[in-house]
Amino acid sequence: MRRATKQASEARGRQAEAAAEAALAQDGFATLARRVRTGAGEIDLVMERAGLLVFVEVKARATLTDAAFALGPRQQARLMAAAEAWMAANPGHGAAGVRFDVLLVDGKGRVRRIADAFRAMG
Repeated sequence: MRRATKQASEARGRQAEAAAEAALAQDGFATLARRVRTGAGEIDLVMERAGLLVFVEVKARATLTDAAFALGPRQQARLMAAAEAWMAANPGHGAAGVRFDVLLVDGKGRVRRIADAFRAMG
């Protein structure tokens, strides 16, 4: 039973990531990487448009409101550390800047983007 639940959750996550990636591609972003694993954590999507490097966290919940509250400070810190690791391993991106976006996906497949959702301090 647990395995089936985990597989269903994994499938929903992949569908949400695909919907988020498609929405960003429609806005002119190119995909540089998907589901990047670093020692610091995982990055759902790495996208770029006109030199702007965007690290994307995708949150899928039943409602957009629930999704919006699903990213806490600890996870933000892990995402920032993972982004630093990715940039160190992939120099030459982000000439126009670096940003962290959160894409929310609800149970009906609607996607909302929170551009520049949070920033590294310091």
